[in-house]
Amino acid sequence: MPQKLKLAVSQSRTLSTLKDTLDALASTTRQAAAQGVDLILFPEAYLGGYPRTCGFGATVGSRTDEGREQFLHYFRSCVDLGDTPLGAGDDWVDRHLPVAKGEECRGDGTREYLERLAKETGVFIVTGLVEKSGGSLYCAAVYVCPRLGCLGKRRKVMPTGSERLVWAQGSPSTLRAVTTKIKGVKLTMAAAICWENMMPLLRYSLYSQNVNLWLAPTADARDSWWPLMRTVGNEGRCFVLSAISCVKRKNLPGWISDVKAASSTSSSAQQPMTNGAPLPAKSPSETSAHGRRRSTFTVPEEKHEVVLPLTKDAPDPTESAIIPDDDLSATLKAAQQGTNSVNSSGDSPGEDYVCRGGSCIVGPMGNVICEPLWDVEDGGLLITEADFEDCERGRLDLDVAGSYSRNDAFRLTVEGLDINPPP
Repeated sequence: MPQKLKLAVSQSRTLSTLKDTLDALASTTRQAAAQGVDLILFPEAYLGGYPRTCGFGATVGSRTDEGREQFLHYFRSCVDLGDTPLGAGDDWVDRHLPVAKGEECRGDGTREYLERLAKETGVFIVTGLVEKSGGSLYCAAVYVCPRLGCLGKRRKVMPTGSERLVWAQGSPSTLRAVTTKIKGVKLTMAAAICWENMMPLLRYSLYSQNVNLWLAPTADARDSWWPLMRTVGNEGRCFVLSAISCVKRKNLPGWISDVKAASSTSSSAQQPMTNGAPLPAKSPSETSAHGRRRSTFTVPEEKHEVVLPLTKDAPDPTESAIIPDDDLSATLKAAQQGTNSVNSSGDSPGEDYVCRGGSCIVGPMGNVICEPLWDVEDGGLLITEADFEDCERGRLDLDVAGSYSRNDAFRLTVEGLDINPPP
């Protein structure tokens, strides 16, 4: 029988409340179901939100009260799936964990909501989310089957850069692939979240499980992401779905924009604090009318940023090149992303993209199915019909965990994880 399924990637953005985002997820899933989609992937941290642009008031050796307040708002926006900080694995999947007296479910009901939606629509749902457990947050992905409910959940093992301040590390044991059958097609799927896809040994741990559907929810909108996804498809001889949010600055969730604005107003009227203690006042020579040394700023064609401080005795080479502090950080970000945050095109403030998207679909020979989708904030739904026999056709000349592995010479072990193909 044909081994074909309809797969979809949703380029959705997190809304200001968890309820609003769940409603949007449901609407998109129903739209996909109406087009015959069998499985859909949503972006990294879609539920709970990716804290893009947030500094949480943190520098090395210092945290501010405003940053802690922002973290509180972020923590409240994230989901509670009823798991433990260590991760209960099969006990969580099989609902063997105790439920508090008087409560119908363990957690905040998000798991049950997703299971009802999958059953109602007949669509297998995979979504990125930020999960709170105990006092910590984990970036995770959950697999929700229309027939059996949650088949598994995994947590990002290595948060990237500043993510490490607010996200804890997940256990490598959650890298177990999930198997299911949809319309007679056997799927062995696994999620590598964002820059986990850049971890060669992590990739190999998933290849070893004979994955034929690779799920890559991400927050990386760089041009380099697309060739990486093509590499994964080519190496793994698997279909690759990658989903990322596209969002304009004005549409950042309220727990980012509202708290940021409140923090800015509060900090302008208060003396700077370091872990609750006031910082020593700066001398007049250390500050300026803008709160920093005046600088010239330029962005060469290569998009490298160059900031040249102007000394007291140096002539001012060009007054027009001096950018106020409020615009400087936005201009730097725009240069890094290839967008124009200073709105030289005449757009109103907030119309610049803090993330341009880039969701895509790749075939099992690294072939292009759906190129990256840029600058589509709402309604970005990529759909393709995938013939999973193409994965086996590709194994004629390359099986990186089997015939091409030289496993007599090279071997990988992962703590707490059986990387043999699942039954």
